Amino acid sequence: MKKFDIRPCATGMGKVSPFLFGNNLEHTRSSIYRGLSAQMLRNRKFSGKPSAMEGVAGEWFLIGDRTYAIIHAPYAHHYPGHYHMNRQLETGAQHLMCCDPEKEGGFGQHEIDISDKETYLFAVVAKCEKDVEITVSLTDRYGKKTYAEKKIAISGGDEWKRYETELSCTESDCDASLRLVFKKRVCLCIGSMSLMNKDNFHGMRKDVVKLMKEMGIKILRWPGGNFAGEYNWFDGLLPADERSPLLSYLGLETQPHSLGFDGHDINTDDFIALCREIGAEPFITINPTWCTPEENAAWVEYCNGDENTEYGRIRAERGHREPYNVRYWSLGNEFGYGHMEGDNTAKGYARLARNQAEKMLAVSPDLILCSSGPYPNKEWVENSALPLSDIVEYVSYHTYSPEPVFEKDADIEKRYLASLKNVKNAEDCLKTMREWLGDKVKISFDEWNLWYAWYRKSSVPDGMHAAMMLTMIIGQAPLSDVGIACNFEAVNEGAIKVYPHNAEFTATGKMIKLMTEHMNGELLYADDFTVMTEKDGIKTVTAVNPSVGEDAVFSIEADGKPFEAALYEGKEIMPVSDFEEKGPDISAENGSISLKLSPLSVAIIKIH
Repeated sequence: MKKFDIRPCATGMGKVSPFLFGNNLEHTRSSIYRGLSAQMLRNRKFSGKPSAMEGVAGEWFLIGDRTYAIIHAPYAHHYPGHYHMNRQLETGAQHLMCCDPEKEGGFGQHEIDISDKETYLFAVVAKCEKDVEITVSLTDRYGKKTYAEKKIAISGGDEWKRYETELSCTESDCDASLRLVFKKRVCLCIGSMSLMNKDNFHGMRKDVVKLMKEMGIKILRWPGGNFAGEYNWFDGLLPADERSPLLSYLGLETQPHSLGFDGHDINTDDFIALCREIGAEPFITINPTWCTPEENAAWVEYCNGDENTEYGRIRAERGHREPYNVRYWSLGNEFGYGHMEGDNTAKGYARLARNQAEKMLAVSPDLILCSSGPYPNKEWVENSALPLSDIVEYVSYHTYSPEPVFEKDADIEKRYLASLKNVKNAEDCLKTMREWLGDKVKISFDEWNLWYAWYRKSSVPDGMHAAMMLTMIIGQAPLSDVGIACNFEAVNEGAIKVYPHNAEFTATGKMIKLMTEHMNGELLYADDFTVMTEKDGIKTVTAVNPSVGEDAVFSIEADGKPFEAALYEGKEIMPVSDFEEKGPDISAENGSISLKLSPLSVAIIKIH
């Protein structure tokens, strides 16, 4: 049995910053798509090439054996004059014709999970040479049973028009189909379609937003990550249906679940609304390669300028009169690793970052900027971080611990221990960075997670890793001047699992939420397994026993008595596992509290 003596520091080590409990909102994989976004349709703006000898966009199917379909002149587009990336096939429009007007024709999409307890908003942007009536319905997969149906009159003419209706279903079906059909020998052009729960928050799922708030996210980094290199903020000035999807330069790791395209359904205004709703400080990453310094300065002005400035006036005209006052900005993501477009040399990136920073600061002098790089790396410290230190306050550090891959049972514990070892490696990297940086630049540890947490089910080892990482970060922050730390990332990538009609915390999410109890507390003690803080006369202790087979006893020196406590116990190290919550084994006498933890357990105690 392992034994630990916890003796708090009498004077304290400084307050635990809320910004150590940050997170990312990157448009990767299923974080937005089938995650935070309330949009239910796939490829709703018809990106990519049409299907072979069918002419219908990917994810869609034709209805009627005499229906002719092609992908042609698009409705969605980029903001005029401010798009420089060389991408193709980002958008199209679905053109349909009933070649036999006596037969119904159209198109649809399968695998839509509907509920009879929800009301859905449907919208279509369309144009047609003549007036035509379309029927929109939600049916079973084979179109035999109709759950909801509405008719929409499409006006003839050359202009795109948006039509809306509501659909309330008579039954629930996890494999329903959306169908749009008509009977007339005309060319019906569909620019975009939308289907979402009527009860949404700025196009985002309210249940997911609620969990993000409960998890205690206090700084939120957006739109990337790697996706920042694909992003064009000006497109967000267009209506959501009109914004061009964004093609992934990085392929599988950026949007592998959505045909390689991001639907761009969340813009700057939505992001700020989300941050305000969950109580998080916005942390925006610019695209320094494909957006000019003037364009990124315009983004700063849009966020922070008053209505007398060019872009502040645009924001005000869009219904947001008061400035957003976004202070934290990152000058790109992961330069120096080689996978981001742009100059990946230390000196080249430093020139690029300085040009961007100077233009941005000219607009809003109180910005807090963060530079990129493959840290810890002495060449980048000497040729990037330190030369930029007169205008850039932070430098970014990222780490991903080994994923728990295994081929046999014996590998499971080995991989788990390797992930915990990387927590110690990260601590050593932070110490090395601090030694090389001196007191010139702070550290933003703005990406940490287990590798491939987004491609597998949650488990107790994931939660133990999160508890150990946050324990290390809290203890190391005052020593290595870590001002920001962000898990990567909450939605569908480790902390919150999203289902069609509900969302829940994973083992990782539970541990992140637990550790936020230290937020704003005076740090009294920290080691590899324990943190003690004090706030408003209440001491909070978290203790972690990561051992697979050995109990641990923590003797805590503390005046007062425990009045609230919880134990999160992992029963096994196997994948697809979760913590059981129960009361911990505690005894208290003579100014000492004894806490016994079983293996794979995390406890929290509050003392008054």
